Amino acid sequence: MNYKKVLAGTSAVALAAGLGAGIAPANAKKGDTPLSDVIADNKKFDVLNDAVGAVLADNPDSAVSVLTDGSVKLTAFAPTDKAFKNLATTLSGKRVKSDSKALEVVAGLGLDTVETVLLYHVVPGEYITAKKALKANGVKLPTAADGLTVKVKVNKKKGMISLKDRADELKNPKVVIPDINKGNKQIAHAIDNVLLPIQP
Repeated sequence: MNYKKVLAGTSAVALAAGLGAGIAPANAKKGDTPLSDVIADNKKFDVLNDAVGAVLADNPDSAVSVLTDGSVKLTAFAPTDKAFKNLATTLSGKRVKSDSKALEVVAGLGLDTVETVLLYHVVPGEYITAKKALKANGVKLPTAADGLTVKVKVNKKKGMISLKDRADELKNPKVVIPDINKGNKQIAHAIDNVLLPIQP
């Protein structure tokens, strides 16, 4: 389905509500804050927020909805807006400067592909802090994208965590903000490039 058609029938308010606290279970317990709340409230993740919203508007039963259920344990690698601009620049061959243009270019891949890319950033059932990740050099993490894995690379001298995906189009994403939403069942690490499960 065309992304623009999905958004045309879905108001920005409805998308925001779909990703906000309203989705969290009414009986949410301490430690159950979903990543969707954090994404929606942080200006560094506007493109990610809108991409998740578009997928869920198209298919409310998408596995991406796990990000809205804080009772489910997972680790996510959250691409920043700059990361999506890097991807959009690579895909379009032209420098992309705005969040809206980045979303438009990425959405041009089709919502099924966007869904797969988003799921490739989710490690279900695992709670991986930066401290744990620093001890996981070479470990392949199973993702929510049809069993595809992403490899952890650690530079101990620099204390830097990066990830190796299945494509060679962008530099290996590095963790730029660790331990987002720590203390909850869902933890995230912001990354500076989008993980790609396939060559674009």
